Amino acid sequence: MIKTYKKYLRGKCYSESTVKTYFTFIADFFDYIKETPLTSLTNRDVEKFLEDVFIPRKYSISTHRQFISAIKLFKAFYPDCKIEEVALKRPKKSIILPTVLSKEEVIDLLRYTKNLKHRAVLAMIYSAGLRISELLNLKLFHIDIDRKQITVKNSKGRRDRTVILAQSFIPLMQNYLMSYNPKIYFVEGKPTQKYSSESVRSFLHRATKIANIKKRVTPHTLRHSYATHLLENGIDLRYIQELLGHAKPETTMIYTHVSKKDLLKIKSPLDLAIKSLTDAHKNNNNMRLSENSL
Repeated sequence: MIKTYKKYLRGKCYSESTVKTYFTFIADFFDYIKETPLTSLTNRDVEKFLEDVFIPRKYSISTHRQFISAIKLFKAFYPDCKIEEVALKRPKKSIILPTVLSKEEVIDLLRYTKNLKHRAVLAMIYSAGLRISELLNLKLFHIDIDRKQITVKNSKGRRDRTVILAQSFIPLMQNYLMSYNPKIYFVEGKPTQKYSSESVRSFLHRATKIANIKKRVTPHTLRHSYATHLLENGIDLRYIQELLGHAKPETTMIYTHVSKKDLLKIKSPLDLAIKSLTDAHKNNNNMRLSENSL
């Protein structure tokens, strides 16, 4: 049954990542219900699984939502069970603002990454706003130096998109390519083999510590920083959505909550109050908070 469900997901053209995730969830669910006949499964069985497995393991809201999606698809695949698909509710998404590096922190991170290959990888992720999977799947012939653009193939949602190849990154990239001579992918472990995400996370963690950056930095932090810095530079949200490959504008809107550009223009009420008093008493040199009295 579980293998047939996996085949069903592939027939629906879900990505291999999604197939693996949903398959694992349903396999765990089957392990939990043990000998319970599939035809007698109800929504209460789903709820008990969440209570006994998800809650103790402290799974995230996002994981919870993915599991409900997997169950909904299982109901469509096996309609003989008594699970009521309509009654299955996904928990609301948590609105968690992404961690973002300042422009100075990004430069420090690159400066303190002494290994040429590692520096080229981090610079590529930030300068093009790539997901870690997009970096690992990036092939050399997708990089067009003359047109200064990169084609990201079959990214999330099975979409292709074109992103910017930063002019300032090209000398570093060419130095890296001449030194390491990758054959197929932009970054390779063994010749012609994809690099691993674990390796990227590992050297990024080391570089973060060396650069004395106290924030928790992941490859996706660089992508978040790319988007936020574009917004702070005045780039329209529609263009940022296109560059990031977001299907929905709502996903890109999160960066409006992170960007500090407009917030920093706002004057504190205290500053305005002091300025007002100062303007009203221009001849009074004691209108300073640092004085013992105003």
